[in-house]
Amino acid sequence: MKTTVLASALLGSAAAFAPTPVIARTTTAMNAFTAADLPGALSPMGFFDPLGFAERADERTLKRYREAEVTHGRVAMLAVLGFLVGEAVEGSSFLFDGQISGPAITHFLQVPDGWDALIITFIGAAEAQRAQIGWVDPADAKYDQPGLLRDGE
Repeated sequence: MKTTVLASALLGSAAAFAPTPVIARTTTAMNAFTAADLPGALSPMGFFDPLGFAERADERTLKRYREAEVTHGRVAMLAVLGFLVGEAVEGSSFLFDGQISGPAITHFLQVPDGWDALIITFIGAAEAQRAQIGWVDPADAKYDQPGLLRDGE
């Protein structure tokens, strides 16, 4: 019984790393934009939209949704990193003479006056620049994202 369970677990986990079949697509001027064309639709799930936002959105709106999703994910990852670093350097930072202490959730409230306006200004400038640039197709990015987009160039 144990060996059957172990064997099925190993075979099931190996299926996650099996190559997926590549479906050749022909491109014509008549092909319409679909949500599946956006980067991020990966097997075995494919395009995941449980609330049906993509059904009611045109190409521009869908690209804006995707950009917002990626941006919010990156901000969330940086926030977690900020909490971890804040907890690790508590009291030993050269900033503010090491006066900031306690749980990381209270650190922002302990920052001296004026710094919060500076932080908000920098964030606002970064967001304004991102909004002016708008959505960029990853294939048109100025850098190669770990060799995934520009094979053989």
